[in-house]
Amino acid sequence: MKISIITACYNREKTISTTIESVVNQNYDNIEYLIIDGNSKDGSINIINRYKSKVDCIISENDTGIYNAINKGIIRSTGDIIGLLHSDDFFYSKDTISQIANVFKETNADIVYANGMYVEESNVDKIKRIYKSKPFRGYYIYFGWIPLHTTIFVRKEVFEKYGLYREDFNIASDYEISLRWFRNKNLKKVFLDQWVVKMRLGGKSTDMKQQKLKSSEDLKIISQYNLFGHFTLFLKIFRKIPQYILPKLVKYK
Repeated sequence: MKISIITACYNREKTISTTIESVVNQNYDNIEYLIIDGNSKDGSINIINRYKSKVDCIISENDTGIYNAINKGIIRSTGDIIGLLHSDDFFYSKDTISQIANVFKETNADIVYANGMYVEESNVDKIKRIYKSKPFRGYYIYFGWIPLHTTIFVRKEVFEKYGLYREDFNIASDYEISLRWFRNKNLKKVFLDQWVVKMRLGGKSTDMKQQKLKSSEDLKIISQYNLFGHFTLFLKIFRKIPQYILPKLVKYK
């Protein structure tokens, strides 16, 4: 089973090497790695090119945003399974992809999702927010629940049958496509109760300056999927509060 990992990158010279290392050091031996760079203006592409021998596809060209870059990667991928790893983030352990592959093999799932955590941008050993999921129930999404997107791994045939990321959204297309998948009763979803990714706080969707735009796009998506409007949006935002509190009370590694 081949697993394709896609990294969209733009001006991430400070973090991209950590991201790449976490992929190329996985102990799973059938990974296809694609890096889609948006014609970075810093030294990102120079760092990426140092790993040419270990990366299957490197593209550096102008794009219209992160979802356009991700879609380019999906179209070019040849794996059975597709996962995303953003250029600020890294896998939790060297056997993360092995764990994901085993679940797909054992359950014949269409989608496997798991747990993730956010870490301090300048100190990745300091956990700031935890994002735990649970086995899916259909009514959860009405109450603002959705798995952390970078913990979701999807069969490529799901994209082929149900479409790519919508590029008309600037910041919330991952929420839209997650609802598209999780509301689809034909797709088998399996929860892996393991940590799979660490994300640096400070990415586009975690930037407080972008929250107003994100909430606006979220509300539009909530309306399109006939959820509970502002109530669903409120609960989606409210769920973040304990995610920040728990690391202060419980020691996570």
